Amino acid sequence: MIGFLISVVVLAVSLLIISKLPTGVEVDNPWIALIAGAIIGAFSGIWGLFPTWFRTANAILSLGLIPLIGSIIVFGLAAWLVEGFRLRWGIGSAIIGAIALSIVNSILWFILRSVGIVAV
Repeated sequence: MIGFLISVVVLAVSLLIISKLPTGVEVDNPWIALIAGAIIGAFSGIWGLFPTWFRTANAILSLGLIPLIGSIIVFGLAAWLVEGFRLRWGIGSAIIGAIALSIVNSILWFILRSVGIVAV
């Protein structure tokens, strides 16, 4: 449970960061970012229910297209469900936002692991 809460906070900070970049993603306030982070984390966790070999095989065979499309769908679904989290350019913002979220989220997790806040 603590891991999910840390993940939600990291996702919320990532959303706030990418909302300041020219990605077409708009987040009204940090509370909206936390709610959107929880929704993105919950829907992304569903993908984690599949066996590792299945996820890896899909990623390799599709050259990463299936996980990317899944991330775009989850990102757009979160924007649709949360009022105050908008995609200014529609699907274009969902694509750019999902890629930017992945990059910023990875950087933040790397920093947290390097500092020793979370375990490897």
